[in-house]
Amino acid sequence: MNPASSSPHKPLSPRAAALRCLMRWEKGGVFAETLIAREAAGMASADRAMLQAIVLGVLRNLRWLNHLRKQLRSAPLEEKGHWLVMAGLCELLVLNHAEYAAVSQTVALAPARLRGVVNGMLRSALRRRDEFLGERKLLSLGMRYSAPDWLVRRWVRDFGKEDAAALLEWNVQTPPVYARINPLRPMAEPLPNADPLPGVPGWYRLRAGVPLAALQAGQVYVADPSTRHCVRLLAPQAGERILDACAAPGGKSAAIIAATMGHVKLLATDAEEHRLAPLQQNLQRAGGEDVTVALHDWTHPCPPDWVGAFDAVLLDVPCSNSGVLQRRVDARWRLQEKEIARLAGLQALILEQASLAVRPGGRLVYSTCSIDRQEDREVVDAFLAEHPDFSFVEDYLALPHREQADGAYAALLLRRA
Repeated sequence: MNPASSSPHKPLSPRAAALRCLMRWEKGGVFAETLIAREAAGMASADRAMLQAIVLGVLRNLRWLNHLRKQLRSAPLEEKGHWLVMAGLCELLVLNHAEYAAVSQTVALAPARLRGVVNGMLRSALRRRDEFLGERKLLSLGMRYSAPDWLVRRWVRDFGKEDAAALLEWNVQTPPVYARINPLRPMAEPLPNADPLPGVPGWYRLRAGVPLAALQAGQVYVADPSTRHCVRLLAPQAGERILDACAAPGGKSAAIIAATMGHVKLLATDAEEHRLAPLQQNLQRAGGEDVTVALHDWTHPCPPDWVGAFDAVLLDVPCSNSGVLQRRVDARWRLQEKEIARLAGLQALILEQASLAVRPGGRLVYSTCSIDRQEDREVVDAFLAEHPDFSFVEDYLALPHREQADGAYAALLLRRA
């Protein structure tokens, strides 16, 4: 079957679908997860898992795999041949799929004029497997772990070479899936195919698929444990009026509802109208008694009715996603270093506007899924320098390789009474 076209009645094979995803991804404009979801429609679960593993495996290891491809053949390959070789190398050297199937079925997808080249390159890679894997340990960090050199330099500067290397290594691994139990919706049976996280009550690592029935019933919420840090610092109390200012899709709002056993007056806002209905549905499932969802862009002034109206504000701002590169595979290739400064300016503006919603004596938690200090503590410090009515209480930086979860930052600020 030609991977450039597919029947509406029969999905492509996972390898053909992966090829189409990768070729389309290279053109830009569409996230890998979106491309995978489109191609996976109608696939059996095993085929869908293979499709996802190949596409995300290639993108997580993109720079290293391209380095190997050039060692196998210095001359450039046309687009289809390039991505077939990249996918085949991923299967053989990253995913450790069965060698015969990985080679033969990848070669079968190549145009006749390229089959000999693709076959020769993949078989050569098999012969040189030990050489390639041994050499990987000697490559630069950016090449070894497929990250932009500018990002590697920043992480070495901020965390030291050893932690930077461990962080980069974490980002090329497949992320685990976690879920939080909702105490407002108790389950009759233990969560299936799940292991409790040591020292993190109510959180589980899933060994199999997401339990859809429990998800729809609001008994569990799929999220990363890193999301708990900002809610822990916020310390929501029953009866408080709380604003979750950048709330969609609602994971942190749901955690606030759980922490107060539903006894909270919660306003959850988002800047995108199409996110409001799913946000409302998620929070209804979570079990809040008094929850309102509203459209607001916090780069604009705080509405007068909200000024000084909240006991606590959670502000999870848009960011570079540098703490979640393992999970968001496009981010490392899309992000540019100059974008960090632009984002920090945007975050400062949002913090300025949202801070007005905090009542005297109230508190604000500034949160990101970035681990870059320019987006984190530097934004907080600059805000505090201009707002003597706020004081710093504490902050927390979660580094992924240490936490075995996504990266995150959260800072607790108190507004003087």
